[in-house]
Amino acid sequence: MAGTRPSSRPRDVLRRIREFSLSIVEDLRNGKLLSISIDRFQNCCTDSGGNCFCSYDHAKGTEVLTLRCESHAYRIDVLLKVLLIIQKLLQENRHASKRDIYYMHPGLFKEQSVVDKAIYEIGILLQCSRHNLNVLKFIFSCQKINDSLSPWAGCCWLVMGWLRFSESGRKFDCINNVNTAHPVPVYVEEVKDIVAVALYILVVEKESVFQRLANDQFCTKNRCIVISGRGYPDVNTRRFLRLLVEKLKLPTFCLVDCDPYGFDILTTYRFGSMQMAYDAQFLRVPEIQWLGVFPTESEKYNIPTQCLLPLTADDAKRTENLLRRCYLQREVPMWRTELEVMLQRGVKFEIEALSVHSISFLSDKYLPSKIRGRAHF
Repeated sequence: MAGTRPSSRPRDVLRRIREFSLSIVEDLRNGKLLSISIDRFQNCCTDSGGNCFCSYDHAKGTEVLTLRCESHAYRIDVLLKVLLIIQKLLQENRHASKRDIYYMHPGLFKEQSVVDKAIYEIGILLQCSRHNLNVLKFIFSCQKINDSLSPWAGCCWLVMGWLRFSESGRKFDCINNVNTAHPVPVYVEEVKDIVAVALYILVVEKESVFQRLANDQFCTKNRCIVISGRGYPDVNTRRFLRLLVEKLKLPTFCLVDCDPYGFDILTTYRFGSMQMAYDAQFLRVPEIQWLGVFPTESEKYNIPTQCLLPLTADDAKRTENLLRRCYLQREVPMWRTELEVMLQRGVKFEIEALSVHSISFLSDKYLPSKIRGRAHF
């Protein structure tokens, strides 16, 4: 899981901003046409045979923005405006959400995706990740409101189990009550003093499944750490998971719905997202194993036909697109085989379909037997 970049300390990022700005001023002073070169990255292609040479480390080309093109001129305007905001955040040691930045100049930015693209490209130009720019997906303050399962107001990502750590001086003692949800840290770079007495890490796609495991006292009966990104995982969840895997060296499993969306979430954890290909090598967890639920398990676990949902036309198209990704055949051909079964059968089902046997079948039977029997890949 190696990957190196120049120092991303605030003062070093600020220095690179100054150097970038001075190079633009120098070009204009010398009468040169303003141009900005941005490397392009790609963590996979559509060579389903897996015979390509896709890499997480090297750019796949370069796009040059110039004032000759009207659309480029607009993008340069946006990029420089966002860069100015980021410079001020770093100078003042403050953080902002992507949404905050959009609302600073809504007339110029027009829509959130414009800001998101500019932030991503600034990261490439400055050779750092989004969090090094003091830009977060959300800004919130997690506060305990009661002793129910989800005791954190405003928290989007959850962790529980045999784990203890600190973040920016705050201590998170999951071990004190292993079946209580705690927030995944926002400032992952500030996480220290990680202590765990777990045997493995389990990543679950949905909060409802996380709740089921907590209600069934799963972590009491099974020494593990459970994490949920509540759907598609954000950067903080993936960074935190990667940190735990690197520090603890524990087997890591992923449980997702048997549908193309669940499978896409699984690949995001293992290979990184296509939208953030530049950061994929620093966010991916190549050690993660697919634990379930598999398309072939509908028969093994006698899932009734009433629980099997037909794939929609959109599902089928999404599945076909997933099958074209080069890394499936090259690195996890058994995943690809299961995905082909889903497409051939034309049905999908949720993790909760296992509750047809009993409400705690997932916690008491399915997960323990699969982990003991090493029924994962």
